[in-house]
Amino acid sequence: MIKALILDVDGVLVGSQEGVNFPDPHPQVIEALKQIRAKGVFISLCTGKPYFAIEKIIRDAYLNNIHITEGGAVITNPIDQVVDKAYMLDSHLASQLIRAFLDNNVYTEFYNGDAYMIQRDRNDPSIAERHFKILQKEPTQVDSLEKAVLEFSTPKVMPIARDETERAKIESVFTPFSDKLSLKWAIHPTALPLEFGIITNKGISKHRAAIDISESLGVSLKNILGVGDTLMDWDFIEICGYGAAMGNASDELKNLVSTKSAEYSYIGPDVDENGILDILRHFGLLGEG
Repeated sequence: MIKALILDVDGVLVGSQEGVNFPDPHPQVIEALKQIRAKGVFISLCTGKPYFAIEKIIRDAYLNNIHITEGGAVITNPIDQVVDKAYMLDSHLASQLIRAFLDNNVYTEFYNGDAYMIQRDRNDPSIAERHFKILQKEPTQVDSLEKAVLEFSTPKVMPIARDETERAKIESVFTPFSDKLSLKWAIHPTALPLEFGIITNKGISKHRAAIDISESLGVSLKNILGVGDTLMDWDFIEICGYGAAMGNASDELKNLVSTKSAEYSYIGPDVDENGILDILRHFGLLGEG
């Protein structure tokens, strides 16, 4: 029996149709989540975004339990204003990393609670404007990003790649830091071909966060349904008893989800078809609509 859901956000709840399912999920999706949560099923959102970028979804659907943000680095319940766990980067290491990215002309952000920061003289409006639409919040511009990170606690540094060539450059610059830090990649349907690097402490992941969610909620992983759209989401879907992928998911993720038995897995329609509703109906969490 499914007692909890862990749902990725972008590409699962949020799609690419501005004013329809972007920047907020379709109203039918919000209503479905609200109904399921009201029945006592926990729903934890799982994203590389900061909490402020998903807080509206949480409040609109009244998902009053903990959620995974910053790629697993922060686990929080915004409704009850509780931070369950937060894994902050060493500020001096983060400063060195940021300097290395800026020296290589990589567009870079770091996050601090309810804000994210960029360096004023390295701002690229073509990236900043698209990221603003996704996060629904303007960045704070500072004179020196590497100095600012020494003054704040940060769970995540985010380099943004414009294309595959720049992604390879970012990975090369990151290599000397890989013994202490972890780099994973995320995308958003409205921002392609941009790719967003999520850099956290080594060992921090959606996999680890899903275990934390299970323990915090008191729900066995075998009774949790995980839904995602990118290979990164297999981190948590793999250890959930039930798994689903969206129609817009990568082939790699679809193939991995299908390794679970038919009773415990499903490939739903595209996010822009409100595919999550079909997934929820398939597993008996939502009536026919």
